[in-house]
Amino acid sequence: MPLSTLIQRSSQPSPSLSEAQAHALLRAHYDLEGSLQSLGSQQDLNFRVDSGHARYVLKVCHGSYAEVELQAQHAALAYLGEQGLPVPVVRPARNGSALLALDSEGQPLRVRLLDYIEGQPLTRLKHLPARLMAELGALCARVDQALADFDHPGLERTLQWDPRHAQALIAHLLPVLRDETRREQVARVASEAGQILATLVDQLPTQAVHLDITDDNVVWSRDVQRQWQLQGVIDFGDLLRTWRIADLSVTCAALLHHAEGDPLRILPAVSAYQAVNPLSDAELRALWPLVRMRAAVLVLSSEQQLAVDPDNQYTRDNIAHEWQIFDTANAVPAALMEAAIVQAAGRQLPPVQLSGCAPLLPELAGQAVTRVDLGVLSPHCEAGNWEQAGFDQAVLAAQLGAACSLHGQYRLSQTHIDRPDEPATCALGVELKVPAGSVVQAPQDGIWQRTGEGRGRLRTADWSLWLKGLEDTPADGQAVTQGQTLGTACGFLSVQLCRDHALQPPFFANPSAADAWLALCPSPQPLLGFACDAEPLPDAQALLARRDASFARSQKHYYAQPPHIERGWRNYLIDMHGRSYLDMLNNVAVLGHGHPRMAAESARQWSLLNTNSRFHYAAIAEFSERLLAMAPPGFDRVFLVNSGTEANDLAIRLAWAYSGGRDLLSVLEAYHGWSVATDAISTSIADNPQALETRPDWVHPVEAPNTFRGRYRGPDSAGDYLRDVDAKLADLDARGRQLAGMICEPVYGNAGGISLPAGYLRDAYAKVRARGGVCIADEVQVGYGRLGEYFWGFEEQGVVPDIITMAKGMGNGQPLGAVITRREVAEALEAEGYFFSSAGGSPVSCRIGLAVLDVMHDEGLWQNTREVGAYFKARLQALVDKHPLAGAAHGSGFYLGLELVRDSDTLEPASEETMTLCNRLRDLGIFMQPTGDYLNILKIKPPMCTTRASVDYFVDCVDRILAEGL
Repeated sequence: MPLSTLIQRSSQPSPSLSEAQAHALLRAHYDLEGSLQSLGSQQDLNFRVDSGHARYVLKVCHGSYAEVELQAQHAALAYLGEQGLPVPVVRPARNGSALLALDSEGQPLRVRLLDYIEGQPLTRLKHLPARLMAELGALCARVDQALADFDHPGLERTLQWDPRHAQALIAHLLPVLRDETRREQVARVASEAGQILATLVDQLPTQAVHLDITDDNVVWSRDVQRQWQLQGVIDFGDLLRTWRIADLSVTCAALLHHAEGDPLRILPAVSAYQAVNPLSDAELRALWPLVRMRAAVLVLSSEQQLAVDPDNQYTRDNIAHEWQIFDTANAVPAALMEAAIVQAAGRQLPPVQLSGCAPLLPELAGQAVTRVDLGVLSPHCEAGNWEQAGFDQAVLAAQLGAACSLHGQYRLSQTHIDRPDEPATCALGVELKVPAGSVVQAPQDGIWQRTGEGRGRLRTADWSLWLKGLEDTPADGQAVTQGQTLGTACGFLSVQLCRDHALQPPFFANPSAADAWLALCPSPQPLLGFACDAEPLPDAQALLARRDASFARSQKHYYAQPPHIERGWRNYLIDMHGRSYLDMLNNVAVLGHGHPRMAAESARQWSLLNTNSRFHYAAIAEFSERLLAMAPPGFDRVFLVNSGTEANDLAIRLAWAYSGGRDLLSVLEAYHGWSVATDAISTSIADNPQALETRPDWVHPVEAPNTFRGRYRGPDSAGDYLRDVDAKLADLDARGRQLAGMICEPVYGNAGGISLPAGYLRDAYAKVRARGGVCIADEVQVGYGRLGEYFWGFEEQGVVPDIITMAKGMGNGQPLGAVITRREVAEALEAEGYFFSSAGGSPVSCRIGLAVLDVMHDEGLWQNTREVGAYFKARLQALVDKHPLAGAAHGSGFYLGLELVRDSDTLEPASEETMTLCNRLRDLGIFMQPTGDYLNILKIKPPMCTTRASVDYFVDCVDRILAEGL
């Protein structure tokens, strides 16, 4: 087909066919009646036909389409269906023909009817996970693999989307762009991509391809876990014989719409395709130029189509996201994408040849050069000093003699906080501290190009050497020979290699692009003559496998593929690539991570003494006194243990000893620990799916007073819930059993921080005490100031328990727990023997416990929790008012929960959506996990040093994700 015909086809408006005409056509030729829904198309007409018992797609195109082309599509559908691929079936008309040639008011048309595949495309899905990108890439590979041996005369066609015609089509359609800047951008892209493709076309294999396996033309549906599952491939209108790699280029171009401005996000599709249907080196090199060409053709075709068919809403809706595809395709250097694609396919660029070079710094030959560690675990980094401007250079300057940073190291100083994008932390060059006046010479012949004061690059035949920190450099554009002086160092010298002359590379790369950038910017070590390469990071996957092989797997980890975390600072956790994650769930580190006071107290006491509490030392008395000073009047005895589990276990023993009974009331949906006794009173099925079936007969769960989703709702429901307490007590009375007591979190912690109904504990405590039992307040999660308005959770209920248990934040991560009670309760245990916890109340633990209280006071953390926590709760409530999925905001201070529901009336838990939200938050640099029996509540328990800025970032991200849709 000549170019003129191609251009004519690319400029056709859609056929004209009214719904009434479509109904008449269906009745006359297919004996079908049913409702119609337009599905939209750029140049054809597509209607969904709902006949009641089945659904079909009525496809109408211009009569200018050759019959043999459409027959090829039908043959391909049958061929792929036989190989098990999910494609539509063509339904014949009443006359037995699969293809009808009709005339509508003088308009020649070709008509077909296909089965409708139930589901939906992902075109408008605002966030496309890497898994789905990979599935699209693998699907494209399967279709290409299946079509490799398919042949039909209708494949030999000239189509505007065939990349072999892209340059001619772009040249013709460029004038349609009235914006000169846009026109120049498209022309430049076509020229750059065309130059690369010209060297590869003879090496690209051809075959039949679908050429439109995109988010528009692949149908999906959600399973019961709300995960997207593939249903089928539709729209074979672009089927033809062309380069095999063209098919993947179309898929990748479509995925750019979902790449959020970062084209490297599409790489999972490349890896998945390669795993199924391996590509040649030439095809891998051609892929990105073809993607850029496709993007250019997309925008030009849509602009042209609107010019001739301004009422085509389908095209009008698509233009914005096609320009987004174009801009994303050109958001990073083409050389970077080529390197990344090659690596995604499991291959590498050839090494840069640096043999035979003269030393860059001849005066350092044979001298010792100190390698300076600036990585995440660097001993130079402490107490957040890496946040200071010029930190890396200050560390280099402090070294004796010559020193160098490390190429390929992920530097802690380059991290950032409360931002969704990865920080650029990977060093693509080396910084040197050298004696001022050190000679810098040309390693090879080249041209010196000055790029600024004291900086420039040496462009050799094969690579460029970028330098900064020079004096007395050659003139701009001057040719230099190997060994010729390029200048003298000012004391600090920055050195960076790049294999691509068209690039001025950044000095730092973000982790997801680091491998590709390092392929373009190899180590300058051969030019320097001394070691400057960073040690590779530990393999996170191998480390996880080692954990799974040796660490009991009932001890779970967050996330299926958790980041490798080895450092923390304040309310952030930092992975080995230097990315800082906002920690929104760590209620152990109340002061935040890496607090210098904790390090100092621990080191000091360890250097003096650490032993068990049967020895006599001051810290245990001081810490016990401080704890009693915070307890209500009348509390005068402290037990020190290692954890909340031990504290609650001991509280049970105290209740048994003091009351003389064994029977305990516990509240449903609660968690109190992992020991035999505390597991017995824990009834959370999220923590133990068999919790309700495995209770011993001395445990009597009472109905959870959940004022949001319980049987009785609202703050005035205490009396309704207390009826179940009465029933359990009446049963014990009838059987003559002595009640030991009741244990309850004063705020319903495991359910997201829900307040108990007013008066519930007051009346429940009275009923328990009337029967000789004791009242245990489990403050492990909700106490110690975390609620903001109250230091102890029981204060909200206006009650005083008999036993207070605590742990978690007491030690800011040091194993430390406590039981506070009255003397008569404590001494009841002596009849059963003495109590002892080997490490509970050790000198180190006590000093750390004291320091936690001091820091909380000195840094105003309780006040911060109260003020910022109130702001936090208000922002969460605004989400509830805005998003139907956000059902309720629970809690106070820094013990909060956002409960997700699918229906505001039935309160159906949105469990799968909550997990998806948590995983998406992790992508944005936030750690969050679900809680509650249905795992549908965000478990918001951040360190008490959390700032308003961090709160805003967290809530804004949740808002964004809810708006994207789950």
